[in-house]
Amino acid sequence: MARPSKKTQLLAGGTETVRRLGLTGASVRDITTGAGVPLGSFSNHFASKEAFGLEVLDGYFGDVLTIVATTLEDETRPPLERLRAYFDAVTARLENRGWRDGCLIGNTSLDSTEHSELLRNRIAEYFARWREPFARCLEDAVAAGDVRPTVPVLDLADFLLASWHGAILRMKVERDPEPLERFKAVVFTTVLAPRPDR
Repeated sequence: MARPSKKTQLLAGGTETVRRLGLTGASVRDITTGAGVPLGSFSNHFASKEAFGLEVLDGYFGDVLTIVATTLEDETRPPLERLRAYFDAVTARLENRGWRDGCLIGNTSLDSTEHSELLRNRIAEYFARWREPFARCLEDAVAAGDVRPTVPVLDLADFLLASWHGAILRMKVERDPEPLERFKAVVFTTVLAPRPDR
């Protein structure tokens, strides 16, 4: 079996370092040490730590879109079930990491966007793309008569995504899933409660 390239090692091992230390807190030496490659390898593959961060985040967002595809975009399930499946799938991943890491995009938005317009703009693009499948799923729920939102669907999608990230932040601080479960309980009994006439 072929050995992974140095770039692949840097992205894999470096992602774990960034999860642990944050992009701002991780030095290039930390990243290369975590990846098990020589320090000089970094500049062979990335023009800067910022460029490295963009590739790490692109890879992470690709994983997010995989979850989206198997939950929010799974039209074999009713819309509200798809929404719950998304939150449950993310919860399972966070549990696998011991409730420590949170969302890498959310973490980086807190620790790096004050210092990098490139990162800030890329993360803004992720959130704009992220809310779209939420909005489509909510539109399906409205069309099915499952919910009757009092605000535009896109605003509701933004609200769910922002509130979910707030719950993840609390989970990370508390190292406990309770904020995630509270979010789901509140959302599905209030904002997305089934209509009483159904």
